[in-house]
Parts: sequence; structure tokens; C-alpha cells
Amino acid sequence: MTELYPTTPTALSRRTTLRAAGGGTLLLGLGLGLGLAGCRSAVAEGESEQPGAKATAAPRRGGTLTVAVNSDFTPSLLFAQSGQSLQQRLVYNTLVRYDDRLKPQPELATSWEYAQDGRSLTLKLRTGVTYHDGRPFTADDVIFAVKNLQNPLRAAQLRATAAAITGFEKRGDHELVLKLAHPVNNLFDLFEFMIITDRHSVEDAVAGRKLNGTGPFELTKWSPGTGLSLTRNEKYWQPDRPYLDAVEFRVIAQADALLSSLRTGQTQLSYGVPGRNLAVLAAHPDLVISEYSTGGGAHYLGVNTTVAPLNDKTVRQALAWGIDRERILKQVLGGYGLASATPWPKSSPAFSEAARTHYTYDPGKARELLKSAGHTRLDLPLLHINLPGDTAVAEAVQYDLKQIGVHVTLEPTDPATAQKNLISQSMPALWTMSHGFAQVQPSTLAVSAYPFNEAKNTSRFRSAHYTKVVREAWTTPGAGARANALRQQITDTLLDEAFIIDLVIRGSVQVAAEKLHGVTLNKFSYLNLDNAYLAG
Repeated sequence: MTELYPTTPTALSRRTTLRAAGGGTLLLGLGLGLGLAGCRSAVAEGESEQPGAKATAAPRRGGTLTVAVNSDFTPSLLFAQSGQSLQQRLVYNTLVRYDDRLKPQPELATSWEYAQDGRSLTLKLRTGVTYHDGRPFTADDVIFAVKNLQNPLRAAQLRATAAAITGFEKRGDHELVLKLAHPVNNLFDLFEFMIITDRHSVEDAVAGRKLNGTGPFELTKWSPGTGLSLTRNEKYWQPDRPYLDAVEFRVIAQADALLSSLRTGQTQLSYGVPGRNLAVLAAHPDLVISEYSTGGGAHYLGVNTTVAPLNDKTVRQALAWGIDRERILKQVLGGYGLASATPWPKSSPAFSEAARTHYTYDPGKARELLKSAGHTRLDLPLLHINLPGDTAVAEAVQYDLKQIGVHVTLEPTDPATAQKNLISQSMPALWTMSHGFAQVQPSTLAVSAYPFNEAKNTSRFRSAHYTKVVREAWTTPGAGARANALRQQITDTLLDEAFIIDLVIRGSVQVAAEKLHGVTLNKFSYLNLDNAYLAG
């Protein structure tokens, strides 16, 4: 296979052990605001390993896995990464899956080859795959999936990458040539992100009436506000998979009830435990806490640059100097994570220590900057998701900003509404949420993530220079001096303009029953249970 635009390797494994003594990196689920004070060890080095107790000689078939989530499935966000993305990979497959070093592995695409000029890619597709309703999977389904993400009526990230695909050449039902308007270096990010939905029932899917995919489980029931019920797809293309009979997603919004469900075994898996509560579960003999360590996202403070005086970057920079990232990391997130002024995890080629520490906590400097801009006191609203972990981060930001004369009023908002506001650019002056997309190709963040999108971001920040650099970085092969220089220019712009103020890098922290094995997440927090089983 010829790869002119290969994915960038990362030195970190997908999931690492958390130690009771603390230290390491905390990575939180999107929008969940997790943290950790300590836990028992979990052997989990890489995607093929399994969190929990030592694996039995052979996986056990049968059983129902109950997953505790703190927000409900939102059908209208089916094609967007959000805190409601866990179920994606259970119902639908993607074209590829990344390994821990961002090297694409076959899923519905079995092989691929770039043309020498980088302007087309030939995919060979898996044969013998059927949708849950029995219809065969063909190249037409891939064409539809791309065009679906190109549709501006869909709430979807990676639309710019999908839009770069301008032509399709079918060579039978299971070979497809994608023709590109120009080379892009994040095409395989799209392939891992893009779920392959049924083109005949997509409107039923976004209305929550029917989810028809090729994945290991079939949706049997969605009870709004309560959860999802899924059963094994007996015609799944992977032989003898999945092992589980069924999966239940149970919405448990209250932290105390969530903890109780895990301790009593009513639920066996969750990514929604608030950081201050993880220590309570760490010593439980039947639970294991493990960490996905590829830096799948970050907590950040968003700034609406159209609201005065936040249209002045001096004021925005004052906010960046005025937040104590280390205190948030230690007191709110339990000490696990990476305080950072930039979105990049250490595994990213865009990471640098100098950029990470560009804004340290300096309230005196923050007050001086505000004064130089003509302000000694500001009163502003701050939207946040109304879940315990997210609320704790917002309260910490509120406290820090008050010390520099910026008084914010908290506006708790349910996750689905917050995500819709993010997409529609309807945020107030300030907001705190979590973002992803820094864990894959660096160009993807600036062309696809709603907070950072160069053409249309939530902050309503526009800059001809930012657009030029981002577009050039996106179309330049991912290695070499030029690529590094472009990534640095993107980072410098983010730091200087401060329309998104990153706080702490984080990904997903998994709390699982000791008897549960074989659970993984993909780079976009899609839950993969193909090899999962409940032992004993």
C-alpha cells in the first residue's frame, strides 16, 4: 500500500495503568469532567489488552453488559462526536480503525492505496457484510456516507475533509476510488470517524426511530431519558463475535446513584464518574479503573470574540494568564492530567513544552493587561454543562477569574443543548466544555473541531492568516520541516489570539467491573465491544 500522507505515530499506548500513588496522565471522557485521586492497578497496555482481572483461558459467551452514562443518546448528533458517542461503534462500523500509533487497520475497508500524486485513493471493501436488515454492504454505502457528511444540514465534524472528496469511481460492489480536489493529510481520521449508516433509513436514524448498521449489536429500544437496549447481531461479519448477548445503556445523571450502581454491580462499565468520586471506587475489590492515555481531548475556556470587550485579544490574554491550571488539575481532577495552554497531548507532533507552559498562573499580569485595556472589573456569563465534573471545572474557573476582577455568572446547561449551541455558534460571552480532535492528525483540529474551525468556529473568530496557515498545514504531508513549521504557526496563533483557552489535556477514564474484559475505545470515543466478555 502506498501512503503519501501517512498518519503520525505516537509513542504512547492506548490505555495505561493508573497507580494508587497518583501521578501519570488523566484523560477524561468528552464533556464528562472526570478526575482521579488514586486507584488499583489495571494491566492494560494497548488495545489488545483487557482492563480488569487476569483474562481467563477462553472468553465466555453470553451475558448482558450494563453501561452507566450520565447523558442520553441524542439522535440529531449521530454524526458529531460528543459525550453521546459511545454507542456509535456498537451499531455501525467505520472504514478503518487506528492502532495505538495512529496506523490505520482494516475494518470495512480491507486495503487502500494512494495514487502517486496524492489526488486519489483506491479502497478495497470487505465482502460478505450485511446490514441488520439483511441488505448487503457495497461501495454505494461508502459514497453515501461521504456525501452525508458533506451535507451542511448534518451536525458533523470533519466536513471539510469529506468535502475534499469530489469524485467516486466504482469498480464493482467492493472496490472504490475516491478522487480528491487536493491532497489532505487527515483522510484516515475521516475514515475512523465516519460511521457507515444505511442510506435508505438515515432520516429515521437522526430521528431516533431506526438505527440500521453493520455493527456487532442491533438497537432494539431507545427509551428517551432512560437509555438504549441493544442485542447481538447474529449475522455480524466477524466470526463468533460479539461474545455478549446484549448491551444496556442506563442514564444515571446523579453522581451518588452512579457510584451505587457500580459498587453494587447493577452496572459494569462507565466513563462518567466525576473526578472527585473516583477515589471512592478505587479500593473496591470488584472494580478496576484504567486510563486511555492518548490525550483524546481537553478542558477549555471558550471566548465569544464578538462580545465586547472580549473582541480585544488583550482581554482574552488576561483571562489566559488568570486561570490556575495546576490547581484545577490537582483539586478538581485529582492530579491526573496535563495542565496545558495548548490543545496538544504529548503524543502529538504539534506538542512542545514551551507552548504548553506559555500561560502560567499570573494574576498580577492578568490584572495589568485588563487595566491596560481600560478595565478593572468585568461581569460576564459562563455557560457550562450541568454535570458534576463539568460544574466543578466551571466553579474553579469562576473563582480564579474573580481574583482578577472578572465576575462570571454560571449558566448550567444540559449536554445536548450545550452541544447544539456549540455547533450553531450560539454561546454566551464565556463557556467551559471539553474538546477532542487534538489526538489525531493536528490539521484535523483546526479544520474540523467546532471550537477551532478556521472557517466557522464557535468563538466567531476569523483571521486570514489563521485560515491560510491551517489550509496549508492540512494539505502538506504530515512529516518534515515544513509540516512542523506550519503546526508551530497554528499553535502560535492559538496562543496569541486566545479565542480558545486550553486548561487541562484529558481523555477517558474507564471504571469497569473486574470480570469485564476486552473493552476498548477508538480515537473518537466510540465503544468497541467486539471482543468484550464477562468472566465467571
